Amino acid sequence: MTDTASSAGPAGTTTPARPLVVLEGVNKYFGALHVLQDVDLTVHEGEVVVVIGPSGSGKSTLCRTINRLETIESGRILLDGRPLPEEGKDLARLRAEVGMVFQSFNLFAHMTVLENVMVGPVKARGVDKGAARRTALDLLERVGVTDQRDKYPAQLSGGQQQRVAIARALAMQPKVMLFDEPTSALDPEMINEVLDVMTTLAREGMTMVVVTHEMGFARRAANRVVFMADGRVVESADPETFFTAPRSDRARDFLSKILTH
Repeated sequence: MTDTASSAGPAGTTTPARPLVVLEGVNKYFGALHVLQDVDLTVHEGEVVVVIGPSGSGKSTLCRTINRLETIESGRILLDGRPLPEEGKDLARLRAEVGMVFQSFNLFAHMTVLENVMVGPVKARGVDKGAARRTALDLLERVGVTDQRDKYPAQLSGGQQQRVAIARALAMQPKVMLFDEPTSALDPEMINEVLDVMTTLAREGMTMVVVTHEMGFARRAANRVVFMADGRVVESADPETFFTAPRSDRARDFLSKILTH
């Protein structure tokens, strides 16, 4: 199975986009449970890869290994050509290059919305507070919550909190954004406001790895759908091919269960 991506070059030629995230033979255990089994995956610059599959298939664990929130037992992971550092300042630097948005919004409860978005660039990158404030206001406008900037997270809806979490991740100017089921904790009416922000990011060329149950988003925004089951990548295809003609019995069974309701 090959993962390819390309971008238009001069005079209509196409040049392969550079691999930004590469997983090679990655294995991960939780005790005796083999959660990731020899996983190979390449995500190219500007590509949106949506990872789907049944519960317990290893999707979230895969996402969390990319910025080393979960360590791996064997294999290797490269970010922009460099192996993931194990610890220390190099790891902190790497995490600044990989934005992550979780199911739970993880905002700082004692900080306003604006302070939440400013804190990363100021503390981790040493950005001047004035510059960080300007960037934060731009990002809050981009995700549609500028009018909430002086409120605290507890005063916001779940959808608003998740959009602030996206703005906070973007403030670090990451090379890639990881989304681990970003809408699963939201009420149904709030899901689309978050997916709309993510769809806009995808159209703007942000490199994204998205673990989600939202098949409409996968069809609309993904360059590639990766289907996982039992800790393995079972198949990888463009959305049209995957949703209309999945190759594996496992994927067909999964789609028959979720697309008929």
